Amino acid sequence: MKTLVVGGTGFAGGHAALYLRDQGYDVTVMSRSRPKGTSALNELPFVQGDYVNDDFADGRLEGYERLVFCAGVDVKYFPWDGSITPEDFYHSLNSVAIPRFFESVKAAGIPRTVYLGSFYPQVAPHRIEEDPYVKSRYEADEAIRAMSSPAFNVCSCNAPYILGYTPGFAVDHLTAMATYASGRLEGAPIFAPPGGTNHMTCQSVSEALLGALERGESGKGYLIGDANLTWKEYFELWFAAAGNPQDLDIREDEHPIIPQMIMYAGVNALTSYEPPAEETALLAYQRGVLPAMITECYNYYSGRQV
Repeated sequence: MKTLVVGGTGFAGGHAALYLRDQGYDVTVMSRSRPKGTSALNELPFVQGDYVNDDFADGRLEGYERLVFCAGVDVKYFPWDGSITPEDFYHSLNSVAIPRFFESVKAAGIPRTVYLGSFYPQVAPHRIEEDPYVKSRYEADEAIRAMSSPAFNVCSCNAPYILGYTPGFAVDHLTAMATYASGRLEGAPIFAPPGGTNHMTCQSVSEALLGALERGESGKGYLIGDANLTWKEYFELWFAAAGNPQDLDIREDEHPIIPQMIMYAGVNALTSYEPPAEETALLAYQRGVLPAMITECYNYYSGRQV
C-alpha cells in the first residue's frame, strides 16, 4: 500500500513511518528537509514538501493510496522576535494551512487519510477560546473532518503528551529530561509542578494511526491516550529510572523541563481522561505501557544500552 507520511522526519511522524513500513506499507516521508541523524528514516524514500507554502497541484501527491499527517506547529516553532502574534501564527499555520493541504490531498485522489491532532480541544474545550494554539488545533481538526465523503475517508487521532524514542533520532527535550532525572542538569531546581496530564508512547500512537488508517470511521475524531499521571508521578518515574529516587515537592514556580507556556490546558490543570473503550479496541493500540517506556527512554536518552 503506497503511503505518504507528512511530517515523517519528526518525532511522532518518524516513528509512525517506520512502524507502518514494518507492517508492510510502502512508505514515503514528506517534510521540508531530509531526516537528520542516523535513524532508519534515512532508508525511506523522501519527497520534499512544505504544507504551509507549497502548491501541491504539481503532482507530488499523485499515486498514493494512504496518507498520514503528523505535522503542524506548536510553541517550538513560534518566532519570538515580535514579527507575528500567537493568534496570527497559529491561525495561519494550523487553522488555515493544514485544511488547505488536505484539500490538495483530496483533489489528488488519496482515498484514506489520518490526521494526528491534539487532545486539548476534546479534553479541555474551554481552552479553545482562551488559547490560540488550542483554537488552531480545533479549527484544523474540524475543517479536515468536514471534508469526509464517500470517496475520501478522513479521520483524526487526537493524542496527549507523547513519549518514546527511535534509534538514531535525537530529541533534545527528552535528553534534557534524562539529564535532569539523573541530577546532572546544572543549576536546575528539583521539584514537580502542580497538575498533570495523560501520556502515551510513540508505539501506541503509531498503532492507533495504523488502526485509524485501516478501520477508522470517516469524519470521526478519536481521542487516544494511555496513562493519567500527575506531574509529580511522572517526574518521580523518571528519577526512579535513573536510579535517583525522589519524593518531589510540588511548586508553582516555572519548571526547567515543563515550562508553563506548554501547559495548554492551563497552568496547574490536571487533564485526566479515559479514551472510549470501544474506540481503543477499534484502533487496537496498547495501553498500560507508559511506565516501562519511561525506563526505556531514560536508558536511551542518557546513553545507556537499551
